[in-house]
Amino acid sequence: MSKVGFITLGCKVNIYESNALKNELMAEGFEVTEAEENCDAYIINTCSVTNMADAKSRKMIRKAVKLNPQAVICAMGCYVQTNAEASGIEGVDILIGNGNKKEAVAQIKKMLSAPRASKYINILDILNTHEYEPLGVTTYDHTRAFVKIEDGCENFCTYCIIPYARGPVRCKPADEVIQELKRITDKGYLEVVLAGIHTGRYMDGALNLSGLIQRIIREVPKLERLRLSSIEINEVDDDFIELMRKYPLLANHLHLPLQSGSDTVLEKMERRYNTDYFLSRIQKIREVRPDISLTTDVIVGFPYESDEEYQKSKEFIARVGFSKLHVFPYSMRRGTKAVEMPQIPDSVKRRRASDLIAYSERLEENYAKGFIGKRLDVIVEQTVNSGQMIGHTSNFLQVILENQPKWMGKKVKVEITAVSGGKVYGKIAENL
Repeated sequence: MSKVGFITLGCKVNIYESNALKNELMAEGFEVTEAEENCDAYIINTCSVTNMADAKSRKMIRKAVKLNPQAVICAMGCYVQTNAEASGIEGVDILIGNGNKKEAVAQIKKMLSAPRASKYINILDILNTHEYEPLGVTTYDHTRAFVKIEDGCENFCTYCIIPYARGPVRCKPADEVIQELKRITDKGYLEVVLAGIHTGRYMDGALNLSGLIQRIIREVPKLERLRLSSIEINEVDDDFIELMRKYPLLANHLHLPLQSGSDTVLEKMERRYNTDYFLSRIQKIREVRPDISLTTDVIVGFPYESDEEYQKSKEFIARVGFSKLHVFPYSMRRGTKAVEMPQIPDSVKRRRASDLIAYSERLEENYAKGFIGKRLDVIVEQTVNSGQMIGHTSNFLQVILENQPKWMGKKVKVEITAVSGGKVYGKIAENL
């Protein structure tokens, strides 16, 4: 039996796509594993969202070559799609971009069964790719299941390479989403995350994201919790907020990318909202979910961002009341508009990132402390090395629990007992 090792970088969509390929390889009789061992073939599913992601993708490709120089090496995904230099990395046999990752299975089979005559390269013209690649998953590496419902982005924000890596918006038919969710919940998964590159742009005919969610709630009765990987603030419309009011099954957490709290910077980023609009939607959300967890992405050191604009951004973050920030120093991406703008020194980016990360840690701890003494539903997901169990609440608190194996994979009522050192502790209330 041939063994295929996987290295997956980047977003939840990449995780989903790697899982789909693992499922297909296992159905073909292959053993699949993480790539920290000697394998007959390796698949490196790459990321290109930042310069650091590019560098890590190159590093992981070279690492796979070193693990077994005789192995078939397949590099795929966003780094391959957007960087012609990928074809020059020594030892790579298969190069596949986005939109046709299923090709990897056939090519690995072919190269393992016959002498390798030449390198295989199949990189689509992604900006003119309009078909949704029909990948599906039957088993998952993670205790929380992901379902990819959409691919691509058409926003072309001035800092972002992803539209050039992923192409235009394409969506999975709603009937296929429903069938996949039914298979997942039949296997005992209680929580599912709907994932995409631009999830809020989901559309199947006249059915938008809110319509899809209504169908899921109506037609997948075993589902206990439905979460979105992220959604843009201008796609949180009144229909979506009404769903949050009516259905507790929708997770009490939204990831809403902000990027900056300065209107001047947002305009230069070509984001499609300003801070007044963003805050008005937050207020609408909190009318139906007062204690919701709101997390976000923030870029610091974007071109033209002065110290005053950085402080405005930080003050706006405080006004919104986010529970956690994902902070990124601006990374120049070749081929984007922002490359031509005046750049901020790296030292300034690092200082602002460090300041905002420390602020995020305080936000996260203060939000969690607000739930001490309260009882929340937790889906118990895994045992950690210490012998304790961990699980997540609907509002995305990761709670550490005493190890009681009978509760593994179950939804239980938990009393939050303490928050310390960035960790949340709870006690299962068995009598509830």
